[in-house]
Amino acid sequence: MSEPSQGGTTHPVLPVRGSFRDPSGSLFQRDGILYRELSAGYGPDYERLMSSGLYAELVEAGALVSHDEVPLSAAGRPDAWKVLRPERIPFISYPYEWCFGELKDAALLTLDLLDRALRHDLWLKDASAYNIQFRNGRPIMIDTPSFERYPEGSPWVAYRQFCQHFLAPLALMATSDIRLGQLSRTHIDGVPLDLASKLLPMSSHFKFALKLHIHTHAKMQRKHAADGSKTVGRNADTDNGPSAGDDASARKGNAAAGGRGMSRRALTSFVESLRGAVRGLDWRPHGTTWSEYYEGDSYEREGFQHKQDVIRDYLQAIAPRTLWDLGANTGVHSRLASRSGIQTVAWDFDPGAVELCYREIVREKEQNLLPLQCDLTNPSAAIGWANEERLSMAERGPADAAMALALIHHLAIGNNVPLPQVAAFFARLARHLIIEFVPKPDPKVQVLLASREDIFPDYTQEGFERAFSTVFEIREARPLRNSLRHLYRMEARGSGA
Repeated sequence: MSEPSQGGTTHPVLPVRGSFRDPSGSLFQRDGILYRELSAGYGPDYERLMSSGLYAELVEAGALVSHDEVPLSAAGRPDAWKVLRPERIPFISYPYEWCFGELKDAALLTLDLLDRALRHDLWLKDASAYNIQFRNGRPIMIDTPSFERYPEGSPWVAYRQFCQHFLAPLALMATSDIRLGQLSRTHIDGVPLDLASKLLPMSSHFKFALKLHIHTHAKMQRKHAADGSKTVGRNADTDNGPSAGDDASARKGNAAAGGRGMSRRALTSFVESLRGAVRGLDWRPHGTTWSEYYEGDSYEREGFQHKQDVIRDYLQAIAPRTLWDLGANTGVHSRLASRSGIQTVAWDFDPGAVELCYREIVREKEQNLLPLQCDLTNPSAAIGWANEERLSMAERGPADAAMALALIHHLAIGNNVPLPQVAAFFARLARHLIIEFVPKPDPKVQVLLASREDIFPDYTQEGFERAFSTVFEIREARPLRNSLRHLYRMEARGSGA
């Protein structure tokens, strides 16, 4: 559908591809502006949200995106009841890109939202991790239509979804292997509880919260699937929490036993039980590949300082509003951009490095920096329905600028990616590029070559410049002190910058 403009032209409506699952509040864009149109069926719930004071309370606390109500003429479909213009989040990320700490904080925010909503006779009808994003270093709820009037006496319909999206992956990461967080990339609707129950160690059966919310929950799902009983929950991707008609049912985690109801007091206690389960999980990074990179002998102090000075000069010359730091490690260089007010995404494949970066963000109350986990040799792909529901890494760009520091040798030599292909990929991600060339005599490259044949004749400074010159214009190159490395500033050809 299009809307006529005053000049007689039309403005196309572009639906946001990941918002089709909830028709009560779908998103679309027009002329680069984001809108959410609400259906008439959601009207009473929306009016309750706004009149109860909950909306104002959550926005003031930084827990929910704000919005403006705009004229109905802005709607993208004729049956819209109301149109909102929500606050835009600087960068959309996904749970399988978050570190442990980010996923844990997103889970705790979800439970806090449910707890606050109940005090206003509302609750959350779903508990999808995709409803949470990060802004100014902290998680924030972006799905306003998730709030609806609380049906007195009902168990929480989103209990299973919460366990699959949050508790199960957190438990697997904390007690089994941090890499199991990537299961959320394969299971877009959340990690199945029966799978989580199989993968968790035997010791998890002796932790009451995990026994209740994962193992017993999974057992009850299997039981009710086997006897053909139907889920009581109203949403296709959620189910009821354990019935608390009597305390024994709640204690046993009878996740599928609907019909006997759950008092508000029991539901509040149940939320607290889930909160305790999440808070009881922890993971401390140690021994991962790059989490202690800067504590070694990679750089002498003078050379390190010179490198940072050159980066600052390049950032000043580019003046980007957004920047992606590719292979950011713990975000040491990312912060040269973010602390200058540049919206910065710090990508790294090492979960320990990303975790350390996020913990410093929380500790220092940093803004403008979002650390995410990504293997550049296998970056986040377009997945979900029709391969369009969740965007690929590249589709969420391009950024104004990207940094690739101490990275090129890992891609070209460590992973056998030809230099022209690296250059072409980087040109898709950013209009400007700050990139460090690390030559073969460098100690870090020698480590890569120590156990393999050197089959990289084109990996030279001349070969590097030749490959990147096909898609970038080299604006500046400076040698780094106490090093054989060079730091380049480039601009993508045809960027118009």
